[in-house]
Amino acid sequence: MAQRSLAVAQRLVRTHAFRLAALYFLVFAASMLGVLLFVYWTSAGFVERQTEATLDAEIAGLAEQYTQRGLSGLVQIVAERSMGDRGGAMLYLVAAPDGRAIVGNIAWPTSLVTRSGWLSFSIEAKTNGQPVAHPARGALLTIPGGYRLLVARDLSDASAFRDRVRTTLLWAGLLALGMGLLGGAAMSRNLLRRVEQVNRTTERVMAGHLSDRVPLDGTSDEFDQLAANLNQMLDQIERLMTAMREVTDDVAHDLKTPLSRLRARLELALMGPADPGRQTEAIRSAIEEADRLLATFNALLSIAELESGAQRDPSEPLDLSEVARSAAELYEPVAEEKSFVLSLETEPGTRIRGDRHLVSQALANLLDNALKYAGGGQIQIRVGRRDGRCVLEVADRGPGIPEVDRETVFDRFVRLEPSRTAPGNGLGLSLVRAIARRHHGTVGLTDNRPGLRVSLEFPELAA
Repeated sequence: MAQRSLAVAQRLVRTHAFRLAALYFLVFAASMLGVLLFVYWTSAGFVERQTEATLDAEIAGLAEQYTQRGLSGLVQIVAERSMGDRGGAMLYLVAAPDGRAIVGNIAWPTSLVTRSGWLSFSIEAKTNGQPVAHPARGALLTIPGGYRLLVARDLSDASAFRDRVRTTLLWAGLLALGMGLLGGAAMSRNLLRRVEQVNRTTERVMAGHLSDRVPLDGTSDEFDQLAANLNQMLDQIERLMTAMREVTDDVAHDLKTPLSRLRARLELALMGPADPGRQTEAIRSAIEEADRLLATFNALLSIAELESGAQRDPSEPLDLSEVARSAAELYEPVAEEKSFVLSLETEPGTRIRGDRHLVSQALANLLDNALKYAGGGQIQIRVGRRDGRCVLEVADRGPGIPEVDRETVFDRFVRLEPSRTAPGNGLGLSLVRAIARRHHGTVGLTDNRPGLRVSLEFPELAA
């Protein structure tokens, strides 16, 4: 147990949170010490200044009395004030040239030097019947003829007040330092707790628990923002890993049939009689099957590149109306051949920042799907604005897609046709969604009543 506690303490000392808390404590202690010293200096200085101001006023008054009434008047005034000061705080003494006390409430201090000016000395007073030395401070005024006037003040109360202030400030400082130490420890513990939450979550994620997330405290502070960003990153990683597993499963499932068909055709061509025409037809069929497989792999690679961000960022100013017009001109002959009416409706000035090739490919995939599954009728391409965003739509009059399947059709290799007789690999809408996300846009499916309406929305390029 002791070794474990020592290890925990050593680990705590090495942490950045502990160093930060220690720095905080040192700064707090230095500032607190400065404040306490300032308070003590001002308190003690105030008492001394008040004492000197009182003595100055008293000496000035007695000197004026001496000037007006002479030595006898001074002696009378000192006697009255000595008798009137019942608390004994003020000390008076008029001494003869030989040091004999004439009048006053103290005897001549033996350690006092006979010079004018401010003096500090001790007097003996009785406390609870016991003689006790009290500090005193006063001023000595020499009177013509060798007489001396001593006016002083007993500083025992001031010293007691100074000691009380010193003791109070000392305990206050210790209490403040203790609270600072506890606050620093609490702050360090809180920082360590938040960091440990991140460490534990990353360790569990590295161990394979991709669904774990860093807990949020709900304070919206820097740690919560960091945790939210980490959770978004983990969400993206989990989506990519899930997509990778799905792609692996889908590739294994959806490509097994065409590869088996390709192998069977080649085997039949080898097993049959040596007929050049038949072998040529088998080779041609194998090439067509291989082309479809290559197209599937190319589509998978394109989706992977778009979702991983490996391609360059789209930065070309692009007019969606021009992209839609070019696609309509390209697909119009094909639409007429399949008994479709292809119409175009554009709004001028619908500009985005994007990659012309990728946006054109997304529109081409949508048109291919409409021509493949709508079965005839009208196909409408529309370019406009909605809620401050540019919209590219393709609408048909076909059977549409049930609402429950409008999210799953964007997954790889998803085809709603049970017989799968129509050509395709189930990657068209997956590629459209990847292109939309690459351009910070969205793709959505809605009912065209009848038919399907596919809407691509992109951020509008600022003018």
